[in-house]
Amino acid sequence: MNPALLQRAVATFAAAFGGAPAVVTRAPGRVNLIGEHTDYNEGYVLPCAIDYHTLVAARPRADALVRVVAADFDDARDEFRLDPAIGHRGDAAWANYVRGVYAMLQERGLPLRGAELAIAGDIPQGAGLSSSASLELAVGQAVKALQGFDELGATDLALIAQRAENRFVGCNCGIMDQLISARGEAGHALLIDCRSLQATPVHLPDDMAVMIVHSRVRRGLVDSEYNLRRRQCEAAARHYGVPALRDLDLAALQARAAGLDPVVLRRARHIVTENQRTLDAAQALARNDLPRLGRLMAQSHASMRDDFAITVPAIDRLVEILQAAIGADGGARMTGGGFGGCVVALLPAAAVAAAREAVERHYRSPEGEPGVVHVCQAADGVQTLAAWGAGP
Repeated sequence: MNPALLQRAVATFAAAFGGAPAVVTRAPGRVNLIGEHTDYNEGYVLPCAIDYHTLVAARPRADALVRVVAADFDDARDEFRLDPAIGHRGDAAWANYVRGVYAMLQERGLPLRGAELAIAGDIPQGAGLSSSASLELAVGQAVKALQGFDELGATDLALIAQRAENRFVGCNCGIMDQLISARGEAGHALLIDCRSLQATPVHLPDDMAVMIVHSRVRRGLVDSEYNLRRRQCEAAARHYGVPALRDLDLAALQARAAGLDPVVLRRARHIVTENQRTLDAAQALARNDLPRLGRLMAQSHASMRDDFAITVPAIDRLVEILQAAIGADGGARMTGGGFGGCVVALLPAAAVAAAREAVERHYRSPEGEPGVVHVCQAADGVQTLAAWGAGP
């Protein structure tokens, strides 16, 4: 973990509240290797947690007041009471993720007490690397650690965080972001069945690199378009009379398409084919079959572009640049909700320098900005640090 990040979280806490925190928790961001928008269709995803985190330094209070400071937003403050009900803030989106977690814990009937929280992170904001789920999990873990809620396991915290985002924040995300932030395993991706929540570790070969390139395209449409895509998928499932699009294969999709809106059909085709690609990619990754994995990633990106319509020209160009640099031994695709954000590439570690150079030479965002390259390691999920001044 970044030692400077821990120092910043603790220093922010001391400046805001005086003294030291009782605990510091951390939760990772994530990158999805393949399986986009399949999670809320009860399908399959293949993400890994990454070694970029949100930290929460926390100390309990004896009353029902929660006081929060956010280092990443110029030490912005929030304050709310746990009774009788927690309201929204219209002027500070980040604060609603904290409030939402408390609201869902309160709804669960847990005897909550107040706290002082300082938040700091190094996950790029607005990049599609799930800084919001990381914040939710770190806050949930902090409340668990402060109040001894040992009955809350990692999956429980993920479900609470998802409900916070769905019902309090208002983004109808699936479970992937929260579950991988909760249950990530170092050195592995997780093949997650988003219906059963079963997660199967898939080892990332030691000589494989996970490269994330931030396109610097701001994701201004993602919330509204994300919710629209979800409604379209639900409409398709109703047309076919299935609980979720996960229950269709391509033959059934095509055979019973009569009467379905053509745009909705394209959305459904992406989900059905993406589920199969994700299962195939997990097998290819386990065999270290980079050429097969690269072809599946290319097919995934084309499906997101043509059927699901969530890429933008700059992202398409960035994928082309990376694929040309990587060649046959690996692949690249957009990752995240869409409409900007990041591209993920899987490639031999020996090819990282060439791929980085290609991005630096050939890519600029519509505003003329260069891409930002991160080479990541697969990380463990949410944790409470053994002591605030040291790692676990």
